[in-house]
Amino acid sequence: MSQYFQIHPETPQKRLIDQAVALIRKGGVIAYPTDSGYALGCHLGEKKAIEKIKWLRSLDDKHNFTLVCSDLSEIGTYAKVDNAVFRLLKAHTPGAYTFILNATTEVPRLLLHPKRRSIGVRVPDHRITYALLQALGEPLMSVTLIPVGEALPMSDPEEIRERFGAHLDLIIDGGACHLDPTSVIDLRELPPVVVREGRGDVAPFRE
Repeated sequence: MSQYFQIHPETPQKRLIDQAVALIRKGGVIAYPTDSGYALGCHLGEKKAIEKIKWLRSLDDKHNFTLVCSDLSEIGTYAKVDNAVFRLLKAHTPGAYTFILNATTEVPRLLLHPKRRSIGVRVPDHRITYALLQALGEPLMSVTLIPVGEALPMSDPEEIRERFGAHLDLIIDGGACHLDPTSVIDLRELPPVVVREGRGDVAPFRE
């Protein structure tokens, strides 16, 4: 059965954040709140944890995983970003967007789309997520927690515990989240392509 931490969404308790990061570093899979529903996360390159997340979400190898980053400088380590793309990212992070970019060699192969060598990157506007990333010192490998056969991400941590508690190492209760998933924007070539319209305003990417 998973551990269950109640963490304040505005002033996250450092002690609990540090315990959560310790579990991530040991290869644990966590459910945590973001600015667009709850997500599943694990340590970058932790193969067993990634396979568990794939199983929980019924994902195939073509699914674009997301690196959840604390800021733009982290994105530049894992994704190829030129000046034009950097300006777009700077104007729209943090926020409820996932950006698809060409990956650098720093990204473990098991996270990449097998044909495109692309990766999703995201900088959420959520204090618990930011605190986790700051304490971890590197991105989280992440996917939105959308149950199989459903369209919307989960937003109630108690329901997550009931449905997935037996398979997770930690559930972070940061209160209810927004129901809308992120907007997904493909920035591998310009002009941008809106792949999915979600919580983030997509109008700037259609101008």
